[in-house]
Amino acid sequence: MSFSLEINGTAYTVDEAQSGMKLLDFLHDVANKTGTKLCCGIGICRACTVAVQKADNDFAEPMIACSTPLALLKGARITTVEGVADGDRLSDIQQAFLDNFAFQCGYCAPGFVMASEVFLSWLQTAEVTEPELDALIDNAIGDHICRCTGYIRYYEALKTVSLDMLEAKP
Repeated sequence: MSFSLEINGTAYTVDEAQSGMKLLDFLHDVANKTGTKLCCGIGICRACTVAVQKADNDFAEPMIACSTPLALLKGARITTVEGVADGDRLSDIQQAFLDNFAFQCGYCAPGFVMASEVFLSWLQTAEVTEPELDALIDNAIGDHICRCTGYIRYYEALKTVSLDMLEAKP
C-alpha cells in the first residue's frame, strides 16, 4: 500500500517497499534534499532535525530524520532546511545565526535552524513572558550537539529573534 507525504510543498508517494526507509535516506536519495545532515545516525546529535506537521496536528514538531521510518509519516508535511528561506531572503533565524556568527563548520546548523523554526512558529501564538524564554530556548535547542561554537551564539541568536517576536505581539 502506498501513501503520500509532502516535503517543502512537493507531494511524494511512498510505496510499500519504501515505508521502512529512514526519512533522511528518502530526503537525500529520492527528494534530493541534502541540507539535512547525517551525523551520529542514532538521533542523539540532532543535526538531522526537520519540522514535521502531521495531518491532524496544527503545530509542526522537530523530528529526527536519521532514525524515523517513513511509515510513521503518512500524510505528513515535512519542512527541511531548504524550505525555510523565501527565495534569496533568509528566514529571521537563519539571518540571526549569521549575524551572531553562531556556527563555524556549519554541519549542525540545519538541525539548529529547523528546531529554532519550530520553536518560533510555536512562540507566535504562545503566551510567553521574557523571563520564561531562557528555559524555553534551552528546551528547544539544548539537546543539539555542536562541536565548534560552544552553543552560546545559537542561544543568543534565538533569544534575539524570540525577543523581537514577543515585542511585536499586540
